[in-house]
Order: sequence, then C-alpha cells, then structure tokens
Amino acid sequence: MPKKRSGGGLSPTQQAAKFLGVSVLAGAVLAGIALPAVGALGLAAKGSVESFDELPANLKTPPLSQRTTILDSEGGQIATVYSRDRTVVDLKNVSPYMQKAIVAIEDSRFYEHGAVDLKGVLRALNKNVQNSGVSQGASTLTQQLVKNVAVEEAGDDPTKVAQATQQTIGRKIKELKYAIQLEEELTKKKILENYLNITFFGQQAYGVEAASQRYFSTHAKSLTLPQAALLAGIVQSPSRYDPVNDEAEATKRRNTVLKRMAEVGDISEAQAATAQKAPLGLKVKKPKNGCITAVKGASFFCKYVERVFLSDPVFGKTKEERAKVWNQGGLTIRTTLDPQSQKSVQDSLKDHVYKSDKVAAAATLVEPGTGKILGMGQSKPYGYGKNETEYNYSVNSSMGGSNFGFPTGSTFKPFVAAAALEEGRPANQQYSSPYEMKYPSPVQTCDSKAWVNTNGESLENESASEKGPYQLQKAMELSVNTYFVQMISDIGLCPVVKMTDALHVVQGNGDKLPEVPAIALGSKGISPLTMATAYAAFASRGMYCTPIAIESITQKVGDQQKSLQVPKSTCSRAMSEKTADTVNTLLSGVVDSGTGKQAGLSGRDNAGKTGTTDSRKNAWFVGYTPNLSGAVWVGSATQKVEMTNIWIGGRYHGEVYGGDTPGPIWRDAMTGALEGKDPTPFNKVFIPKPPEKDRGDNDGRGNGNGNGGNDGDNGDDGGFLSGLLTNGGNTNGGANRGNGNGGFFQGQSNGNDNSGGRG
Repeated sequence: MPKKRSGGGLSPTQQAAKFLGVSVLAGAVLAGIALPAVGALGLAAKGSVESFDELPANLKTPPLSQRTTILDSEGGQIATVYSRDRTVVDLKNVSPYMQKAIVAIEDSRFYEHGAVDLKGVLRALNKNVQNSGVSQGASTLTQQLVKNVAVEEAGDDPTKVAQATQQTIGRKIKELKYAIQLEEELTKKKILENYLNITFFGQQAYGVEAASQRYFSTHAKSLTLPQAALLAGIVQSPSRYDPVNDEAEATKRRNTVLKRMAEVGDISEAQAATAQKAPLGLKVKKPKNGCITAVKGASFFCKYVERVFLSDPVFGKTKEERAKVWNQGGLTIRTTLDPQSQKSVQDSLKDHVYKSDKVAAAATLVEPGTGKILGMGQSKPYGYGKNETEYNYSVNSSMGGSNFGFPTGSTFKPFVAAAALEEGRPANQQYSSPYEMKYPSPVQTCDSKAWVNTNGESLENESASEKGPYQLQKAMELSVNTYFVQMISDIGLCPVVKMTDALHVVQGNGDKLPEVPAIALGSKGISPLTMATAYAAFASRGMYCTPIAIESITQKVGDQQKSLQVPKSTCSRAMSEKTADTVNTLLSGVVDSGTGKQAGLSGRDNAGKTGTTDSRKNAWFVGYTPNLSGAVWVGSATQKVEMTNIWIGGRYHGEVYGGDTPGPIWRDAMTGALEGKDPTPFNKVFIPKPPEKDRGDNDGRGNGNGNGGNDGDNGDDGGFLSGLLTNGGNTNGGANRGNGNGGFFQGQSNGNDNSGGRG
C-alpha cells in the first residue's frame, strides 16, 4: 500500500505519479484531449498550468547552437569560438552502435511506443510509490528531447535553465504535449537524430559529434561498440560518469550499457563480454574555445572580429539580437587577415620587443583602397597571466582597446600638411621656424571663437641648432615643431579638423580631436588602426576607406547553409590626388634622408613619419607603400614608462625614437608582408628646392668639432645618426638631446589642452 503523509492523503510526488499514470491509462494524453486542471490536485502553486488544452499548440524548437569557425583570407583556420561546442550531423553519420546504445540504455522501447511509454510509466509509478519518492523516471527519448530543447532555448540564463529543468507537474504536462506533437510530426529516426545532436555529454561537448571528438578524437560515424556504450552511459549523469575524472565509475556505467544492449538483443552476450573487457581507450582532446586559442598570434584580431559582429547593426538591430546570433553560432567567418602579412607582423614584433619588456608594441597593416585589415598583432600575448593582456592596443576602446589610444607625436604632422595643401599653400611653403616660440595667438577655429594663448605657452624644437627658416619638405624630414605650429596659425584649425574628419581620425575613446594648436604635435591618443587607415588614404591618392575585417559569413541552421550580410568598406575622397601625391613625396623624403631613415624599405617606393611623445612615453612609425599601410606603436600601456636607458628586445636604448625602435619593426613587418609582390611607384610631384645657402652644422656634415649629424638627427627622432656623420672632434652630434639641453615641448596639460608630444 502506498504510504500516506502524516496529514492524510498521498504525497505530492505520489499524487503526480498517480495523475500521470491514470491519465495515460485513460488514453487522454495519447489522444491529445483535455486533462483535468492540475489545480484540482492542489498542485498549482508548484508551477503547474491551467489545463492541457491551453498550452501552445507547437513546440518552438530553436536552432541548435554550434561552434563558429573564424578563417583567414585564404581559408586557414584562425580559431573556433562557441557558446556550446556542437557540430550537428545527420543520423547516417552516427555509428549504428551509438544509435543502438543510446536507445537501449535510455528508452529501449523507443521504436514501439508513442510519445509516452505506457509500460514505462506504470513501472516507474510502481517503483516510486514503493520507495515513497522518485527513484525511477519514465521519460521517453522524445520527452527528453523536449526538455533539452527547453534548456537550449534558455541558453546561459540560469533562471531560465532552472525553469526548463524544474521538477513540477506543470513542466511535465508541457513536456507530454510537446512530445505528442513531435511524435506526430517527425519520424523515429529524426527524433533520435535530434536527440543525439542536442544532448550534453560532459566536458563542454554538446551532441554526439563533439563528444566523439572530445573523448576519442574521432567522428561519430567511426565509434566502436565500447566507445558508443561509454558515450551513451555518460548522458544520464555527465559529471558522475565523466571518464576523464573517474575512469572506474565510467567503466562500470559503460558495462551496464553493454549488458542492456545484450538484453534487448542489439548485440550478443559474447560481444558484450568482449567489449566489457576492453580498456576505455580515451584519446582526449582538450576543449579549445575562444580567441585565446587563435593561431599565428591572431587572438587580438579574432577578438576584433567578435567585437565587430556584436556592434555592427548589419548583424542585428539591437545588441541582444546580435548576441543571440553570435551565441547561436554555426558561423563560418572568412576574414581579411592575410596569413603572410600576419606572420610577418608577429615575427617582427617578436624579434624587436620581448613580451617581458617594460614596454609593449602593437602593429597593424591595412590595404589602401579597400580598408582590409591584413595584419594585427602585439608583443604581449592575449591572456590573463603575467606579461599578457586582454587589451588590444591597436584599436579604439569600444573595440577592446585602451581607454584613450596613445599620443602620436609627430606622426600627426602629415595631416596638418595635407590640410594646408588643400587650402592652396604651396609644397615649398616656408616659415621662420625659430628654435623656440610662443604659440601664435589668436588662431581661428571652426566656429567664431578663436583659440587664444591666454597662459603664454611656448614650444621648442628638438635641438637648439634646429632653427629656420624652413620649407615644408625639410621641415617634414626633420620634424620641426615650430614650423607646423606656424602652419596651423596660418591656415587656422578648421582645415585641420576637416582633414582629420575626412580621414576618420578620432581619439581612442571615440571623441573628436580638440581644436588647439598643440594638435600639430600629436598630443592626443589615437589607435594604430586609425593611424594606419588614415595614412592608407595618402597611399591610395586621397581615397579614404573605412577598415573592414570580415569578407563573408555563412551560417548553418539545421541542414541549411545561408549567407549573412557583412559590413562593407565605405570609400570617400578625403583630399585631392595632387595633395596626396605631394604628401607622398614629402614623406618619401622622411625615409630617404630624414628621421625615418632606419625604417626605409629597399627596392620599392615607401613613405612614412616618425613620432616620439613627451618624456618618450610613446614612439611611433606610420608608413606605407602604394599597396600597404602600417602603423607601429611602442610604449607603456599605462603611460608610466619613460623610454630612456631601457632595454627593449634585448637591445639597450639610451633614448628611444620613432626611427630606431618602431621604425625597424615597421620595416621588417612590411618587408615580409610584401615579399613576392611587385613594387608599385608613387605618383611623385616636383617640389622646388630652397636656394642654396650655408646652414652651418644643420646639413649633417659636421664642422670638425663634433656638432654635426643634425640632418635626420634632430626633430623628434633620428637618434641613430648621433655622432656618426661628424668629422672628428668630440663626436657630440645629436648626443645632447634628452640631457636638459635638447629642448622639446613639454605639455602643460592646462585648460587649453596644450599637452603635446615631442616635435
């Protein structure tokens, strides 16, 4: 006799069992007719529903979440990411042993009953009443499939998962009705296929294919009898029967499955006995998920791709919609990453900057005219341990980068020159360019209010010997601070702002650049990707193209493959061809004979600009050829390390310059990326030279007293030439910088935002 509660009547568990048993016996469930309201049983408070007929008619089956594969431009795998590691397969691609094993142990009468197994319910009812609890379940594979669908729909929401698995009469009624629906609409084989693809097998493996790979490094279609029995046994309790962590318990469970298979006639007693003696034979593949597993140092690019997907409206109108598609997975994302360029970037970074160094380096390569990101890397690997970081130093903060980007120093000066050329200033424009001067005032801004030097801030060039007059080409080669501040005073700030707007140059936090003369010295933080993309407009003769990382995306939903729309690069004219050609000519001189000589490429036209900021906390080289643009930053992410008397990449630096540290990184990265590609020439313009005059020790030849070497040695960079071009004497050429006499602009960080980079 069933035991009664002390207060009289059956317990809730016994009532539930009786209710389900009687309903089945009466044929009500199988006929799909109304069941009595569960509230009449006093169970409404336990999550039950009003009535069977009031349930929605159809089970909404979500597409099964699967892994997403990210590929480079040639189809090579970069990484796999997933919310749930699953690969959906057809039943024909599942071993017959596996099919028989799961049916034998979970629902041996699967092919004989409908949505509900009458004999199973009665057997469970009798067993549970005897034990005054729930010691035996009676769910069919179809019912289990329904429950797994609910769990899948819940995703990673713990509240929804709890609701999908709660032990209430209400949930059981839903499960029964939806099971009836599935049995009416699907064949037994399709139900089994769906079950095998949705079920959790432990060790982050969802579905039989992922489980086969995880435990045996094989496909589901190749599973042997012992292997299939092991996987089938895991389903009931993935943690308890985990073969990785408890081989003995897993073996016992596997042998139970084999015994059951023999009992129902799927295999012979002899086959079962032989399989039971076999070792587990595990060949475990550790779960590999996420961009941290990316190859070729592409983890940061991988995360950038993910950020693009989650932020671009092309993938969904809302953040939630985009996240749902991403977590759904099943995506094959072909990116713009060029394997040759990426390898070259990583090789160069590894050679020049160690991950254990006090400073870091980041490099990004972009294709002019298309905006395609071909390479992206940094010296500190992606991760959460020592000398690792999750921040992508190449991109803006909204895409996983640092909060503000990094001050660019004199790499900003080409934007000022381009603005002046667009305003009609000649390519040989000359300014007095004294060694030291106050900021000119007032300077016109884009509105009626002019910038005024209310506090009398001043600036200096890199060396006292660096004094004008200078024309534009020489001023660019030497990176003369006072020249470009005078140029801004001449044309006003608005043309510069218009130029940077056209080149999409913003601060690393997304804010627009301030309208202050110190902008000429690169006082604000900008990301390497922004700089590389802006310089690419010079290379493409004035056409700016927004950066893109994704070429195409296909998504597998069930048995179907569909293509998703992807963001396209938008190209627009940022400046005239003549202006771009002139800038290319100017910046070619920087790598030929100016501060960027150490970065120059051999055998092909190239151009670029160095930059070193206040207190040497940042050093840059941004340069390009007609078919590739790249930006390299070296510095401290915290902006606390001054790069003087420092070891970087096993090399000692008394002072770091844009030409001697990021420059060679750029050179080697570009050289490898362009290997095998034919050189393409710039469309250079003729720039009249200034009249010949004796400029003393500023021509780099020296005067015998060791004060030469200033051509390419002054400005913001070029320390590599210090003293090398002198004719004797004390060989002090250029060596006086950084000792208190080599004046450079120290930003005042005042209300006018004049904090600036070195000239």
